[in-house]
Amino acid sequence: MEDELRCPTCKQLYANPVLLPCFHALCLGCALDIQTPYNPGTGLPVTANGSAGSTAAGHNGLHGPVNGGGAAGAAAGGSNPGGPGTRHSSHSSAASTASSNTGSESVTSDQDQSDKVSIFSEADSGVVCCSNTSRPVSYAGTGLLPGAVGSVVAPPGAAYCLTCPLCRKLVFFDDGGVRNLPTYRAMEAIVDRFCAREALRCQMCETDPKVASLICEQCEIRYCDACRELCHPARGPLAKHTLVKPRGAAQQRESVCGEHEEALSQYCLSCKSPACGLCIQEQRHQTHDVQSINVTCKAQKTELSHNLQQLSEKARSTTEFIQRLKGMSDKVTVSEIPADSNPPGFVLNPTDAPPTTEQESCMEFERLVHAQCEALIQAIHDRREYLLEAIRMDKDTKIRILKDQQSNCTGKLQQTTGLIQFCIEALKETDSAAFLQVGAMLINRVANTDMTWHQEVTNAAPRVSPIVDLTLDDAALARAIDNLNFIQMKGKQNKFPIKRYNFPTAPMTPTILPSDCSAENNSVTVAWQPPNHSVVEGYVLELDDGSGGEFREVYCGKETICTVDGLHFNSMYNARVKAFNSAGEGEYSELIGLQTAEVAWFTFDPVLSGGAGSGLIFSKNNATVSVEGWEHRVALGSVGFSRGVHYWEFTIDNYTADTDPAFGVARIDVARNKMLGKDEKSFAMYIDRQRSWFQHNSIHERRVEGGITTGSTIGVLLDLERHTLSFLVNEMPQGSVAFRDLYGVFYPAVSINRGVTLTMHTALDAPKMDYF
Repeated sequence: MEDELRCPTCKQLYANPVLLPCFHALCLGCALDIQTPYNPGTGLPVTANGSAGSTAAGHNGLHGPVNGGGAAGAAAGGSNPGGPGTRHSSHSSAASTASSNTGSESVTSDQDQSDKVSIFSEADSGVVCCSNTSRPVSYAGTGLLPGAVGSVVAPPGAAYCLTCPLCRKLVFFDDGGVRNLPTYRAMEAIVDRFCAREALRCQMCETDPKVASLICEQCEIRYCDACRELCHPARGPLAKHTLVKPRGAAQQRESVCGEHEEALSQYCLSCKSPACGLCIQEQRHQTHDVQSINVTCKAQKTELSHNLQQLSEKARSTTEFIQRLKGMSDKVTVSEIPADSNPPGFVLNPTDAPPTTEQESCMEFERLVHAQCEALIQAIHDRREYLLEAIRMDKDTKIRILKDQQSNCTGKLQQTTGLIQFCIEALKETDSAAFLQVGAMLINRVANTDMTWHQEVTNAAPRVSPIVDLTLDDAALARAIDNLNFIQMKGKQNKFPIKRYNFPTAPMTPTILPSDCSAENNSVTVAWQPPNHSVVEGYVLELDDGSGGEFREVYCGKETICTVDGLHFNSMYNARVKAFNSAGEGEYSELIGLQTAEVAWFTFDPVLSGGAGSGLIFSKNNATVSVEGWEHRVALGSVGFSRGVHYWEFTIDNYTADTDPAFGVARIDVARNKMLGKDEKSFAMYIDRQRSWFQHNSIHERRVEGGITTGSTIGVLLDLERHTLSFLVNEMPQGSVAFRDLYGVFYPAVSINRGVTLTMHTALDAPKMDYF
């Protein structure tokens, strides 16, 4: 309750509290400190937070006279020791003592108590004017009137203004200032009772006030024994004063009319203010509803008591709820894991009480979580060793293949060198008949060797790439680890009141729906039905590698249908699904086989080709491509191939410039602003009107006669069973096999510049080639 008894400005217990029209309270000294003069010509002062009014300055309990009006009030209070001013000072003495033991000057007089009722405007602008000469008037502000601030208009005769520090509403006063505000008598009484409960201190002790033992009824000052002997001796004029034991100030209070000095016996319901009998007879109250002040007080006390009872019931319920939460906190105690089977650091204190059932359950659950995490970590370690071993095996395989190719080339070179040396020696033969005996044979051998050399050595490429064409796909696992969390169990509760955790059982097997499953191009769609009578948290869909190999997870979630893209063409994939919940995983469903398309249907992919900034122009549903600039730009197909035999063609729709379009395949990270074949990521044939060349990593070789014109057809045959790439021009082979030993994922690709328009045709059967 003490927070309710502290002034919002000085943060001390209220001393001489006054009531603002917004029903917030201030110490009178604080109100004097923060009121500011109002000048209609200059507008309202603005505080730091932008509201009208002045910045409140703490007074530390020293409520001295301010702005001249305070001096008049103080003089009035001091001129009548028995008047209301002196009585008000004594009533607040306990609050002054409790508020850092600072004094409070009497600043209220009888004439200041007259006609203090303040009325808000209908617009609820927060603008009021308190006057001791006439009834206060409310004004609804307009921006066109002098002295207006926003929607607030100062009333005529306003001399001071004050902003409530709590609700920021603005109050205007006449020359009397905040002294026109009524004394907050209820707050005075509550503060006095609060201070009386704490301790009534001597008012005459200079430092460290002692507990008062007596109070003078005439002086209304409290004394300890020492100060009474010194300051209030029982002789002379003071001998007739009555000294009694201290009582709360509320017991000495008597509310009287400040204007007529009559007891406040009536309450005006219209003005909402107490009044004496003489006030009721005045003109201003003749038409108002008036009721006995005791009846009104009793009615409001009854209403407040009823509301307090309801609030107390809520407070009692909240207290019980807090106690229940505390009890649950004691039960849900996650203890350290014992050291015999779990992480180090657990020390069991022999003096500790044995764990409760709830604590044992938490400890068991923590052990379970720890064991599961350790199993996951071990699985990661095992998989890491498997992957590292696969890399080492791949490295050894590539080294062996390269060494075998190196050995074959070395043997071929030795044979050719021997043949060359033998032919040189034969050329030295002077006997013509002897030379002619072997001349024809040597010519055929050299010609055949030259042809095979061209095919086996000149056109030879490394059978394997030194680049590791593998990427560790850890994104799904990383997301799974990030999403690893607890699942709220929803198992059926035991009907017996036994304190235990009831775990659900693992779910039953889902049923795959063959009628809703399909395969299109290199994608498959699998649908399944949830198991009956099972609590299911999610599903796991697995596919094999399309060749009857190991299964791998391709989906984990709550949906019952899934489409998997990017599979191999002409492959039979087996799919299975299982359900899981917090209790574990269910059994796998029956397998379903889905066959991907034998031939691929695809188009150009504008996104893979570089997006809107590439300069490429796509049309006819991304089957046709052209470009405006002279720089070569690479366009990629929408699918990549790593298995099977695939064939597609390009039709030359327009070919007007002296340029060399390039056709072939590329990896996904090919340079898109160079001619195809200029980097190590692409394999291409570039061609003009008369001839063509094969190009890879900026090395072009094996010129083949025969070019293209508008209407020509370029065919690309990618055989990933033999790992070769070949080209056809107008349905005829353009040279022999262009590239060998192609491993990895390759995308159809072309590079063109200005003057060339191409259309791609897919889903074609591969032609039979007879030169392998």
